This record gives sequence, C-alpha cells and structure tokens, in this order.
Amino acid sequence: MSDLIVGDDGLARCGWAASAPEYRAYHDEEWGTPLRGDDALFERMSLEAFQSGLSWITILRKRPAFRTAFAGFKLEAVAAFGLADVERLLGDAGIVRNRSKIEATLHNARLALELPGGLSALLWSYAPEPGRPRPASRADVPATSDASVAMAKDLKKRGLRFVGPTTAYALMQATGMVDDHLAGCHVAAKRL
Repeated sequence: MSDLIVGDDGLARCGWAASAPEYRAYHDEEWGTPLRGDDALFERMSLEAFQSGLSWITILRKRPAFRTAFAGFKLEAVAAFGLADVERLLGDAGIVRNRSKIEATLHNARLALELPGGLSALLWSYAPEPGRPRPASRADVPATSDASVAMAKDLKKRGLRFVGPTTAYALMQATGMVDDHLAGCHVAAKRL
C-alpha cells in the first residue's frame, strides 16, 4: 500500500483510506478531528477496545449495531446494564460478541461516571501540545507514544480495562488528540 493514494475525486489521502468506502469516509470526516464529550469519548474508547485483535473495518461496519446495542454509548445507560444485558449482547450478531470486552465496556462505563471532571477531561489531559511535525510516511506514525503509555497506565490504575498503550494511541488518533494524517493528505492540507 502506498503512503498516499489519489482517489477518483483527485484528492490525496493516507493510503489506508483507499481500501474501502467506509475507510474513506472515516478518514475524511472523523479520524484526527478533535472530539470531546464524555459519551462521545466513551464510545470511541469502547470501539477501540472491541477492535483489539480485529480489523478496524470490522468495527466501522458494525458501528451502527454497536450504537443500538449499547444505548448510543450513553454512559449512564451503559453503566446501568446488568447480567441480562450481557447475555443479550452476547446473542447480538451485529456486534463483536466477546464476553470480556462486553463486560469491560459495562465496567468502564461505571468507572467513567465516577471520574472527577469526567472522562473527556481526563483523556484530553494526555493530548500532546500542538505543533508536532506531521508524519511524512506511514513509517513515521507510531503505534504508541509516551502520552499513550501514560494514559493507559492512568486508566488501568483507575481500574479501566482494555485500555493498553496501543489502544490508547489509536483512541488519541481517532479523536484528534493527535493528528497523524500524512503530509500531502488533503485533510492535512485543510488543517495547516
């Protein structure tokens, strides 16, 4: 895969965005765009956890079903889920049916409600200062960073699950805490 791909619309994109229409839309409209709010960040954190060990395209394609199954990822609603909901979710073919990840999502919702200042403020406290150099190639995009390692350590210390450094970095990319659009990508050009 090339680092940059020019689409049929004449726009250069990060190479990974060319393999599926869902990736292209996600790349152009969401990835690297700052996102705030406890429910919104909880959704992204949960989806990144479900993605662990799978392709992100699987999660993107199942995202509408995830949103329905998890009450729109509203923290208070998910925190109130019980054993019957776990069984319901395990039977839902529209989502990834992994008991550990489902139980972690409910557990994380309960803990996120107790965070002083909220989940969004905590996660964004790990965002690096703006102005870091834009990656020139895929090889310049890390899988983790000092900030993602620190975020994961803090979240684990608070009892949250499925929040390792790689998942934390993917969350940071997805929510615009870091912007890893490659130099030359049309999205990067809009953000100069």
